[in-house]
Amino acid sequence: MFPELPTRVQSAFLSGPRTRPPSFRLDLLPGLRPSWAMKFIHLTDSHLVAPPQQLFEMDMAERLRAAVSSISVHHQDAAFCIFTGDVTHWGEATAFIEFRNIMNALPVPWYAIPGNHDLRQAFLDAFPDTPTGHDEFVQYGLDTPVGRFLMLDSLDEGQAGGVFCNQRMDWLQGELDNAGDADVFLFMHHAPMDVGINGVDRIRLSNGEAFGDLISNCPNVRHLFFGHLHRACHGSWRGIPFSTVKATAHQLALTFDPEAPIISSREDPNYAIVCINDDSVIIHDHCYFDEHKAFSYDRGAPEGSEGPPLHQADWD
Repeated sequence: MFPELPTRVQSAFLSGPRTRPPSFRLDLLPGLRPSWAMKFIHLTDSHLVAPPQQLFEMDMAERLRAAVSSISVHHQDAAFCIFTGDVTHWGEATAFIEFRNIMNALPVPWYAIPGNHDLRQAFLDAFPDTPTGHDEFVQYGLDTPVGRFLMLDSLDEGQAGGVFCNQRMDWLQGELDNAGDADVFLFMHHAPMDVGINGVDRIRLSNGEAFGDLISNCPNVRHLFFGHLHRACHGSWRGIPFSTVKATAHQLALTFDPEAPIISSREDPNYAIVCINDDSVIIHDHCYFDEHKAFSYDRGAPEGSEGPPLHQADWD
């Protein structure tokens, strides 16, 4: 059993399946909290439908509600949550309201942008405090202890793919110019690049290369976050690190068949915990459906021996 952890933590980890996450927070236990300048949560693609409907025989609201419950227990020290689009599946007003009600249970602020399944006006009607840039695009900035976070609107209404038009480009260029020497972190729904999965590569940002030209000329863009893929995917593009995380809704099956359409999967949902320092961006993808699976690591010893092998004897 975890000898260095309080009994309440051991019990919470090892008590078997549960519908809610354990009621402890490792990040607040003395000596266990890592050091970072800021931590936030990345959520994406809830695809809510108007109650009591379900989607693909899954309760999308309950999957999001479980994420909020997990975050509320384990990550109350996060600065905020950012949601990168596809709040709803059909764009229904009641689905937006359901999303707002669920997210408002978080103990931290949250910010969202629309995805291709959303309707911009319905999004703004449900979230009237959301800032908008010129021309009513859902674009705004957040000043944080680690730099400027820019929320971008890649929605091209009526299309599954995204676009970043000249007006939105001009807004982003102005924000990058005004950021000066501050680090900049970008958030959008659509991936601007191909990732090798035909089903989503066909519906990525249509003018991704022009978008890439713009941001790659700004040396202080530290990271690009997006949604849309319904898969974990990390890398770098045009010299800029990027990441996305599994949806709270259904996932995308991983296939590199160049002719394959979009194929969905019932894989479990995730959210990402993002920890930022001056010299690092650390991202942990967390499957909150698996929190009951933790167990005590006991190294044991080979059969017939009195202890571990010599080369492991000093391991903690």
